Amino acid sequence: MPKNAQIRSVLIIGSGPIVIGQACEFDYAGSQAARSIREEGIEVALINSNPATIMTDPINADHVYLMPLEKKSIVEILKKHQEMGRPIDAVLPTMGGQTALNLAIDCDKAGIWEKYSVKIIGVDIRAIETTEDREKFRLLMLQLGAGVCKGRTARSFLEGKEIAQEIGFPLVIRPSFTLGGTGGGFVNTPEEFDKALTNGLHASPVHEVLVEQSVMGWKEYELELLRDHNGNFVIICSIENFDPMGIHTGDSITVAPAMTLPDTLYQQMRDLAIRVMGGIGQFAGGCNIQFSVNPQTDEIIVIEVNPRVSRSSALASKATGYPIAKISAKMAVGYNLDELINPITGTTSAFFEPAIDYVIVKVPRWNFDKFPGADRSLGLQMKSVGEAMGIGRNFQEALQKACQSLEIRRNGLGADGRELADREALRQSLAHPSWNRLFHIYDAFKAGMSFRTIQQLTKIDPWFLHQIEELIELEREMEQYDLDDLPPELLRIAKQKGYADRQLAHLLQVRESKIYDYRQKHNIRRVFKCVDTCAAEFEARTPYYYSTFNNQLPITTDRPEPVSDLPGNESIRSNRKKIVVLGSGPNRIGQGIEFDYSCVHGVLAAKEAGYETIMINCNPETVSTDPDIADKLYFEPVFWEHVHAIIMHEQPEGVIVQLGGQTALKMAEKLTRYGIKIIGTSWEALDLAEDRGHFSDMLRKLDIPYPKFGTVRESEAAIELSRELGFPLLVRPSYVLGGQNMKIVINENELEQHVMKILSDIPDNNILLDHFLENAIEAEADAICDGEDVYIIGIMEHIEPAGIHSGDSYAVLPTFDLSDNVIRQIEEHTKKIAVALKTVGLINIQFAIKDEVVYIIEANPRASRTVPFICKAYQEPYVNYATKVMLGDKKVKDFDFKPVKKGYAIKIPVFSFSKFPNVNKELGPEMKSTGEGIYFIDDLTDDFFQKIYAERNLYLSR
Repeated sequence: MPKNAQIRSVLIIGSGPIVIGQACEFDYAGSQAARSIREEGIEVALINSNPATIMTDPINADHVYLMPLEKKSIVEILKKHQEMGRPIDAVLPTMGGQTALNLAIDCDKAGIWEKYSVKIIGVDIRAIETTEDREKFRLLMLQLGAGVCKGRTARSFLEGKEIAQEIGFPLVIRPSFTLGGTGGGFVNTPEEFDKALTNGLHASPVHEVLVEQSVMGWKEYELELLRDHNGNFVIICSIENFDPMGIHTGDSITVAPAMTLPDTLYQQMRDLAIRVMGGIGQFAGGCNIQFSVNPQTDEIIVIEVNPRVSRSSALASKATGYPIAKISAKMAVGYNLDELINPITGTTSAFFEPAIDYVIVKVPRWNFDKFPGADRSLGLQMKSVGEAMGIGRNFQEALQKACQSLEIRRNGLGADGRELADREALRQSLAHPSWNRLFHIYDAFKAGMSFRTIQQLTKIDPWFLHQIEELIELEREMEQYDLDDLPPELLRIAKQKGYADRQLAHLLQVRESKIYDYRQKHNIRRVFKCVDTCAAEFEARTPYYYSTFNNQLPITTDRPEPVSDLPGNESIRSNRKKIVVLGSGPNRIGQGIEFDYSCVHGVLAAKEAGYETIMINCNPETVSTDPDIADKLYFEPVFWEHVHAIIMHEQPEGVIVQLGGQTALKMAEKLTRYGIKIIGTSWEALDLAEDRGHFSDMLRKLDIPYPKFGTVRESEAAIELSRELGFPLLVRPSYVLGGQNMKIVINENELEQHVMKILSDIPDNNILLDHFLENAIEAEADAICDGEDVYIIGIMEHIEPAGIHSGDSYAVLPTFDLSDNVIRQIEEHTKKIAVALKTVGLINIQFAIKDEVVYIIEANPRASRTVPFICKAYQEPYVNYATKVMLGDKKVKDFDFKPVKKGYAIKIPVFSFSKFPNVNKELGPEMKSTGEGIYFIDDLTDDFFQKIYAERNLYLSR
């Protein structure tokens, strides 16, 4: 059936601030859905309290409401639209994760949708309640003839104990209506059970938990599917978890398509998925179904069903090129699959099942180092903060690329001299999975542990383990040669298995550049392949590429020909002038979705300025890797070898590094060394800001105060310097983001311990010691500079005193109690520093204010975490302006700045401490928040402001 003509306006509910378990995959889904619905001429209103995302930008919706995700906000919006004479006709709650669904259900129960004649679309509330209520779900599965774990729901401690006695250990506890496995876990003994049952009953908003048999060690698969109003189904993607049951799927390495799933089992799963989706409700939209398979008997059971867009939907969309959220949104407003066009090909129907001729591997990214004392073991409760995805022609290539994308100072899976050799430690790690188990499987093979032992300890399917074992065998063969006598075919095989030049250089004990030269000489070159949803059966209109070496070029010593001319290459270079934007890689604490916001705006601004835009990023959750955004998307690791290959092929005018956080900035030096132009602020200026000695010399010449400091490289020198500077001291390594390894110390013993820790974590790094200004007020300014003129876009004052990382502080825009004299100093210092650093684009400067004197803490000539917040609060597209300044397209004085200044905007840090219950919740100079919210107040008498201001000293620790 065609579009529902009664739907003229839709409200989309977002997912709120980023937390572990609900991250930017919903920002991606919400943004795609909003654009998809607007294409139909339907007005879109959007509510979300997250200021850092592109979803809450005016480019996505007709009305953006940065409000708390509460019933009263919904009522306020519905009333306002009625008064405007443009009432909301429908609400789409499936794009905002559990937060949006729970809010929609609350509003439904309160009769709000009925009162305002709003229809819920894209989901069936009864279906959600069935899948979230563990007991209802279990009974329905049995009714549909689908296998489930033995178990029942407990509504009290006593009932839980009775069920446990009935089923016997080991058991799993799963609280109802929670996200990311919150409160869930495996229990093996009655003592563990009592504690886990109590926690689970408290974690569930309805105080119910499912107590069921454990299927730990079984295989885990997922199917991502879509269904329309006519009951047509398409399976978008099969996903296999590399890790067996027992680890939350968000913490599992996952592979698409499924690698070890026989066709007979796949057909059974497919039939089951269709039966289950039909049985839970007659809604149109996306659905994710998780299955578990007994490896001994092939018995299939259904683990859970998510009748909405999920984390896996984002992965499946990027894996196949099929835009699930976009198509789901179209179906929500009435269309059927056979009425829609596949946006990737632009000619074929959306009623088809994608075929892929490559392999996808997703590897999660954890941040345990931010939470000393955290339980690092992986289980039913998700703990990862982000993920990276690799695309290759085979599993090994995709796995190596995913590992190269993680930014954990590894060059891929092993082959970098950082192997663990202690066999007992390896046994422990394999039996008790943590973030590094994948690397330890490789290490175990290298250390000579038997295949049988590794398989028994990990329960990972033998096929995957053989793939890793093969890598070790290849490395042993390569190590028998010098580069001079290495057969070129052997090097080609290594490149086809995803090895980076750095890894091969380590194996052959030569410099990385020697491997590159050898490859060029022997014509071992990467080509670029298209992600087209249909395995090249139809031509793709959306240019979405990955690189591979799986091409049989003749080994030759002739002059290399251009990549465009190589057989098998599908990325043809145009004659247009081009700009490359480097993305920010996987999310982590300190570098989150705010950099994705900046990258997207940078791409759109460069397009407006007439450039062909090229995006390089490896994060499957984000809007920047939506093929709709840039003219060309390379889904590749933001890793030197890959970035360099793309630049050599595309020959851009230059590269924008200042929008992608530390990930992109780290490339600046190498790009400069290779003669590749940095668009905007030069590498020399970026380096000057990071080099504390030179930066302080500059401040001294400018007559700008800064705290006394010094730089050391070992603990003895640190103690000597501390006597000169005086305690307390702020101690940190240079070139880090998010306050990594930053700490305030108050005596020589603490100083020595922390310096030793930094040196063990980051050897050969400069360590900065600053005299810490106690009880100072902290503030920060963001500005745009064109090298001559400076425009300050906003000055924010932190509510907590200096010492808590700016990302963890409540902050107020504009400032609320700084004197005119202090504001004047901040403005003068900002302008002087921006010009002195020859900034072209954005700059963020942080200040400490004590006794009416403004000291400089640091300057970052790049997009900062606060830029999206200021853009939203003042309703101005500052990243767009800054990008045009970087490109030389505009000067600061060409813009007519008109910020909307009304009341105050408060930045609210949001933490995920609930995932780490044993961790001390103290705050300090190292950032720990995973996301942020925005809250608007009219004046300082507001109750919320008064409360947080009264508590400003509560959390400052060391």
